[in-house]
Amino acid sequence: MQELIESLRQAYPGKLLSDEADKAPFLLDWRKRYRGQALAVIQPASADELARAIAWADAHDVHVVPQGGNTGLAGGATPDGGARNLVVSLTRMNRVRHIDTVNNTITVEAGCRLQEVQEAAREAGRLFPLSLAAEGTCTIGGNLSTNAGGVQVLRYGNARELCLGLEVVTAQGQVWDGLRGLRKDNTGYDLRDLFIGAEGTLGVITAATLKLFPLPKGQSTAMVALDSPEQALQLLGLAQAMLDARLTAFEMISEVCIRMVLQHYPDCKRPLAQPSPQYVLLECSDPVSEESAQTQTQALLEAAFEQGLISDAVLATSLRQSADLWALRENISEAQAAEGKNIKHDIAVPISSIAGFIRSTNAALESRFPGIRMVVFGHLGDGNLHYNVSPPADQTGPEHEEAFLALQPEINLITHDAVHAHRGSISAEHGLGQLRRDESTRYKSGLEMAMMQAIKRALDPKGLMNPGKLIPLPS
Repeated sequence: MQELIESLRQAYPGKLLSDEADKAPFLLDWRKRYRGQALAVIQPASADELARAIAWADAHDVHVVPQGGNTGLAGGATPDGGARNLVVSLTRMNRVRHIDTVNNTITVEAGCRLQEVQEAAREAGRLFPLSLAAEGTCTIGGNLSTNAGGVQVLRYGNARELCLGLEVVTAQGQVWDGLRGLRKDNTGYDLRDLFIGAEGTLGVITAATLKLFPLPKGQSTAMVALDSPEQALQLLGLAQAMLDARLTAFEMISEVCIRMVLQHYPDCKRPLAQPSPQYVLLECSDPVSEESAQTQTQALLEAAFEQGLISDAVLATSLRQSADLWALRENISEAQAAEGKNIKHDIAVPISSIAGFIRSTNAALESRFPGIRMVVFGHLGDGNLHYNVSPPADQTGPEHEEAFLALQPEINLITHDAVHAHRGSISAEHGLGQLRRDESTRYKSGLEMAMMQAIKRALDPKGLMNPGKLIPLPS
């Protein structure tokens, strides 16, 4: 392999890591579930540098594994155990290339952290609305490669809807400049949309032109207590009717989630006096003023009380109070991880089906596996739930982990069959990666799989781009 590495050094002028200790952080996924191997890790500083490396990989039949912030939850950015892998870390490609406040666009490189894109937009007096818990470490390239969602999808859409153009290095090492800041371009196949959500299996996204929006003049945050997902759906309908586009977030959180966060994050406080089976965290963004946002939200809460939809509510009156409420939502995943091993599902069903799905699937799982804890939370406003399962509270130690994880295939089957029965998706925003790759064949038709494989063969005929992710391996 040393000869291969020396050959790469001659072809590629950028930063290259080949020492085992230097490579190690790039070979393990965030959940520490997958560990792979690579002959080298490269950190290009430009699309041209990357193009030279991928042209070399194409000539030497070396697999290319793109990686952003390495915060993915499906193993999509981790190489397999083979030696002929080249990991491409894009974190050095982190420039904001251009902001156009008239066209309301920002062009950034793929290694920009999401938070950096948000801050650059804000400094220009604009909003980039993609927002998720990992925004301080995840990169915009990874967000686009997995078509990330987050908490404001119901108002602004997911990553695909926020992207107008891309720059991509193809599987053959050519640079496609599709960085067009156009909202209308009807001149053929939408190549941009092929690469968004493709998880690096067709090419490597190196830059993107993204939509910007006016900064809201005011925001208000409220958390309400209610009895059931059915009431949460009724509240969503009322909120959409009263707030319309001002409703920018609508998150449902179960009491199980709140208890976990309070246990593992002592600085977090219970938001309301009494526990409740369900909560909704909602956000109103107003184009007029802070006072207007508060008034609109207060009117919604009063109407919800009058209709018997909610039993209690708290309306944040400061940025600190708002941050405290959001901390309850944003710390759920880490709190669940602190409890020990858990079984995660990132699913989507039609919004109208959410209550029925939760009720019937919870019952099926709790009947089959008595004592398990259903950790259910997520983006009710767009139909995306993080539908997770933790072991019984008295079985959380390391000595119980192997037995609990052995239940995963059956728990996945029950959950995903229920999702499919509701015409949903087994991956709403995390991607398939290697975690859900093979499961997807159970729920996609043969025709759908054949069309995806045809696209893969057309753009990556050698199968060198992020192999083993998204598309099932050939039998």
